[in-house]
Amino acid sequence: MRHCWIVFFGLLLPQLSIAFSFHQHTIWSQQRKPCGAGFSQKQICRSQCVKMAGTVQATERPVTRLRLIQHKKEAFWFYRFLSIVYDHVVNPGHWTEEMRKEALKPAKLEWPHLDTVDVGGGTGFCTIGIIEEGVKPQNIVMIDQSPHQLEKARNKPELQDVKIEQGDAEELPFDTDSKDRYVSAGSIEYWPEPQRGICEAYRVLRPGGLACIIGPVYPTNPISRLLADIWMLFPTEQEYIEWFRNAGFKDVQITRIGPWWYHGVRRHGLIMGCSVTGRKDDTGPSKFVLPAKSEDVRSPSNFFVNSLRLFLGTLGGFYYFIVPVYMFLKHLLISPLSLVWKDAHRKLM
Repeated sequence: MRHCWIVFFGLLLPQLSIAFSFHQHTIWSQQRKPCGAGFSQKQICRSQCVKMAGTVQATERPVTRLRLIQHKKEAFWFYRFLSIVYDHVVNPGHWTEEMRKEALKPAKLEWPHLDTVDVGGGTGFCTIGIIEEGVKPQNIVMIDQSPHQLEKARNKPELQDVKIEQGDAEELPFDTDSKDRYVSAGSIEYWPEPQRGICEAYRVLRPGGLACIIGPVYPTNPISRLLADIWMLFPTEQEYIEWFRNAGFKDVQITRIGPWWYHGVRRHGLIMGCSVTGRKDDTGPSKFVLPAKSEDVRSPSNFFVNSLRLFLGTLGGFYYFIVPVYMFLKHLLISPLSLVWKDAHRKLM
């Protein structure tokens, strides 16, 4: 009976949020259009690449306001338990092999000799994709702050020749101008300072090297926005572009991705919604001036406060484990109608 209530809640809440926001949705979309909004029928089952040009305006949403699991200590404990089921629960609903292939394509990983780092590599799902694209495992270093996630990665046969280390995305243990490719998937949402992490990506790359960051997209639906901000960082396209350009990257591009059964729907946001790439042209670190580091994981913390943040943040995250199920059930319900109306999924999802 308890599981029935969970499914019912998962189906009902997104529908209520759609009804609640119906009269506001058009105005909000005009002000801040999400990554991938307005997909055409031809873009439903594949990604879309957009080259951004011109001046990027800073978003009104304060990026510096930490979400409940955007601190590294909360993220550490969050993944202490999520790592147990990560490959079987998270990836099937949010980060499929097809999405991975589309997201990594702009990083141009087809040369075996490329010296590559995968930052926030987790259980190694993205690292396996880098290998499949063509980079030799011996030329890949995989880094994550979670020892529990890395333990899962070390047990995978495909990653036996990959160098696996525990480390911090905002303070990488590599020399300046030492890497050909920088890849990070599903990690930026847990960085207290995304700009600092992207400046680190710039620092470690050689001139001509490419950085590829794959992460969430911000929802437009009011209830989804609320729960996204309770959980972790969901950047907008404009934020990604601004961070890359501030760091010094050139030719910044976005590739939009999403589960095929979403049919291009973006209003609830996506945990894996876009891949952002940029090229480093000059030598040395980024010229962008950063303030002092905002979080020191070695400093003492309040156990009660951290536990409360972890609990509340996990509740927000639970919503995003229900949404893919809801979207898949909705896809199945609309499928019979699509036999006689080719635009049924695009119009009704």
